[in-house]
Amino acid sequence: MNFEGFDLNLLAAFNALMTERNVTKAAAMAGVSQPAMSAALARLRRVFDDPLFIRSAEGLLPTAKAQGIAPPVAEALARIRSVMRPAEAFDPAAQALSFTLGLTEYPLHIMLPALSKAFAAQAPHGTLHIRAFTDRDETVALLDSGKIDVALSVTPSKTQSRILSVPLLSDEFVTLTGKNGDAPPAAMTLQRFVAMKHILASPEGNRYGLVDEMLRARGLSRQVALTLPGMFAIPALLPGTDYVSTLLRRAAAGAACRDALLSYPPPLAMPQIEFHLLWHQRTEEHAAHRWLRTMIAAVCREMDTPPAASPG
Repeated sequence: MNFEGFDLNLLAAFNALMTERNVTKAAAMAGVSQPAMSAALARLRRVFDDPLFIRSAEGLLPTAKAQGIAPPVAEALARIRSVMRPAEAFDPAAQALSFTLGLTEYPLHIMLPALSKAFAAQAPHGTLHIRAFTDRDETVALLDSGKIDVALSVTPSKTQSRILSVPLLSDEFVTLTGKNGDAPPAAMTLQRFVAMKHILASPEGNRYGLVDEMLRARGLSRQVALTLPGMFAIPALLPGTDYVSTLLRRAAAGAACRDALLSYPPPLAMPQIEFHLLWHQRTEEHAAHRWLRTMIAAVCREMDTPPAASPG
């Protein structure tokens, strides 16, 4: 490609199209008219000798070529902006900030208490709005539409270049049963585990979980006797029953009835679950959003740090 005379505004147009997946919305983002954005798309197609975006019922779908060039284009534009515009001085304590956080169940119970305290301390005039959702694949649509500013969740099943993310914290699975009086606990063997009646947390309502996948790989199955839309109600259902459930450690550790529970390492090699902070590329350079993301990451980093061993 000959860069002599190349209009760098075309890269800004490409970035807007990649972000919004709609010519009219991309034009608004770039501050140009809709015909100007359409003309820019036509020029981009000639320059790259590729359609770049295909029209569909879901909006403009990027081609493989567009997906490949999107990250370096976004990075190049960010560097150009940082050179041309000095860093914005930002004081959250002096701003009447308002953010909407999209949270799945685990971040709602585990991360939000510490996050809300940090937000209130650092942005005393600010407001947090919480939008709960269950399906991790809702994240992209919620961020695309601007209904949430950031999401705290496991990552969507399909990655999108316009959705950025960083890991926040991870958790491991434990297997729980209720205590059986003063009887010594029996070992949680795989044979015993499979023979028991299970409680499954299934936010999407599909009645099938990671444990079932792991058992299926071994040619085994289990009896799911009770399904719930979330995991945090499960510990209270275990004492006085013969149920068993496998859920994330922090969900069990915070249960009011934890002294009436027995906790075992799962008899299957379960992976750790990692929760991420996700945001839309269009807010990447916004000073208030940068502060919010930095604050969230710092709080969760402290939560994920093991406590120091006591002296002696």
